[in-house]
Amino acid sequence: MLKIGFVSIVVLVLCVGAFAGEKQEIKFAVASDGKEITSKVSSLAGRSPYYLIFDGSGKLIETLNNPDADAKGGAGQSVVNWLSQKGVNSVVAGTFGDRMVSAMKDKGMKYYEFKGTVEDAVKNVLRQK
Repeated sequence: MLKIGFVSIVVLVLCVGAFAGEKQEIKFAVASDGKEITSKVSSLAGRSPYYLIFDGSGKLIETLNNPDADAKGGAGQSVVNWLSQKGVNSVVAGTFGDRMVSAMKDKGMKYYEFKGTVEDAVKNVLRQK
């Protein structure tokens, strides 16, 4: 016979409930020509010089140099893997290559084409939530 104390059962129920109720945090990246939210959205996602990462409320949480901006080939696919590892689930850029779109779909990521400033792109994403 298995003996489980009341405290053990409560802890187990709380742990199971925490995992069952977990929601994926919204985190999106905007391809940018500069490091500021007033910068223009980069026209090419895979070759964008920077990525600005935002949380689900539109707060800037990280500004990153794109390590694949000067890659000879496969930049889009590499960027998708890199952003996915950072927890990003949506990407905004001026345009996306076919292979990058395919890689995002494989990872369950959304993508938005947008022309304008990063700040306006963030507002646009938040409206679509």
